[in-house]
Parts: sequence; C-alpha cells; structure tokens
Amino acid sequence: MRRRDLLVGAGSLAALGGGAAVAFDVVETTDSAAVEAVSLDVIAAPESNADTVMTPERGRVTFLELFATWCNVCESMMPELVAAHDAVGEDVQFLSVTNEPLGETVTREDVATWWREHSGAWTVAADRDLTLTREFEASGVPYAFVLDAQNRVRWRHRGRTDAEEIRTQIRAAEE
Repeated sequence: MRRRDLLVGAGSLAALGGGAAVAFDVVETTDSAAVEAVSLDVIAAPESNADTVMTPERGRVTFLELFATWCNVCESMMPELVAAHDAVGEDVQFLSVTNEPLGETVTREDVATWWREHSGAWTVAADRDLTLTREFEASGVPYAFVLDAQNRVRWRHRGRTDAEEIRTQIRAAEE
C-alpha cells in the first residue's frame, strides 16, 4: 500500500511541476537546428508593404511573435512590443503573426484595425495553414521567439514579457 501511495504522490508531484512550468511561463533557451523559412501572407496594416514575407530571414536576427486579437495578454503586450521594436532598429526582422482562422470569426480587416488601434508599426502577417505555428511547436499565444542569423531558435517565451527582456534576448542572438 505504501509503495502505491509513493508512486501516486511522485506522479502528482511531476504533474504539478509541469503545470507550474506552464503557468509561470518558464523561458526556454535553445540552440537548435536551423528553422526553415516559410512564406506568410502579409496583412495590410502600417509598415506591412508586401503581399508576403519570408520568415525567419537568414542573415538577420529575427524576432517573431505569435498573437491573437482576442487575447487580452497579447493586447497588453503591444506597448512592450512597440518599445522593443523602436529600440532594435532595421537590422532585426521584427514580425508579429496571427494564427487565427481568418475569414471565420475574424477577418483580415479586423486584424488590420486591431493592429492600428494598438500602434503596431512593423509587419504583421497571417499563418493561415499553421505551418509556422507547427514549426515552432507554439501551443498558445502570445508566444515570442528570437532566432539568430543562422535561423536557430535562441529564445522562446510563452506569455507576458517586457521590452527589456526582448531587447536583451535580441542582443544575445546578435553576438
């Protein structure tokens, strides 16, 4: 009887630890294999001048953020993203991507309007077939990634973060 109680307790502790890691947005740093670039549909919004964008862009550090217009945390992150974008300059590919099912409950125009209302001033795109979402194994929003110039994920973070952390991770990937 005691052995079974011990095993059940150990299993419960492991599940609790895993749940805590998700709940507290544990940051994972990885030096992984290079990620293949994917083509995404650009949403007509400020600073979104092309029809498509390839990301990540080899030869440049890439900051990539997955978001949704219905996500309150995503909305609260916009001032932090604006500050980070303004600080990093043109040497970094800075991109936000929605994986919402456009044309169903939200339209491209809805995303563009949301983008303008929240001062988005960099390229915003749609991951219509979820290729990018699957490639990065992103299990929610917001989800942020920094990739180095060789397209290797150097930082990934789910949940809220701030402009200083984003800038710190981008600078680390530039080294």
